[in-house]
Amino acid sequence: MSAALAHPFVVDTPAKRLLFHTVRVETTLADGGSGAGTAFVVEHVHARGRTRFVVTNRHLVDDVTQGALVFTLAHQGEPVLGSRFEVRIEEFAEAWQRHPDPAVDLAALPLAPLQQAAEQQGATLYVQPIASDRLADATRLAQLDALEEVWFVGYPSGVWDSVHALPILRRGTTATPLAVDFEGQPAFLVDAAVYPGSSGSPVFVRAADGSGLWLAGVVAAVFFREESLRLTPAPVPAAAGLQAMGSEMIDLGLVIKAEALQTLLHEMLRAGPG
Repeated sequence: MSAALAHPFVVDTPAKRLLFHTVRVETTLADGGSGAGTAFVVEHVHARGRTRFVVTNRHLVDDVTQGALVFTLAHQGEPVLGSRFEVRIEEFAEAWQRHPDPAVDLAALPLAPLQQAAEQQGATLYVQPIASDRLADATRLAQLDALEEVWFVGYPSGVWDSVHALPILRRGTTATPLAVDFEGQPAFLVDAAVYPGSSGSPVFVRAADGSGLWLAGVVAAVFFREESLRLTPAPVPAAAGLQAMGSEMIDLGLVIKAEALQTLLHEMLRAGPG
């Protein structure tokens, strides 16, 4: 737990809420390396009530021997900047449920046990969940233009405001039409600077029709140039210091559509809400 700065921060705009949708993921890999990536909290409304889940990429949790999620602490319902709490998860890789399609790079776990573990230590976690009714389904995507502004938030190259425990906000545009499945997969491309550590970042479309921010998907891969005439998409690795990927990234990110996240959440509820 850290308390570098202890004063309330009023979360009263959509942009400020973005800062608290995410959770920093810190991992130790089987090969001894370490990394940092992004997860976020979704509140899924269903017939039995509401259940909150932490969501990230499958590739961020596979082959991890130790892992922790870093939350901001709350005081009287408000976040306290610089005051954070690490929830360490035993058997980290096994704690996550993967998307039923192995090709879909998503994983999730219930938030409630993490909150309970923190409360047992006298800590109240501050979270701003993304409501499931703000996940853009196929009908919503069909209403959007081929070029839309996107916002995303996370920890590119592991960078964050470590004093205040805040992620980095970024924006760009769609690079393929949201209503079209890129390469036949439930995904689209964004024209934005996606780096190691951006894995698991939620991507919001800022709809030109004035309907606000919609969760359009989750960052999963980045395109990079291996040779002058070859472009390859690859999973965005967890950031590990200043380690370079060894290839030239071209600022095109692959984003898994929110409809795939809906499928994962439904599967988790079938298994038990946690």
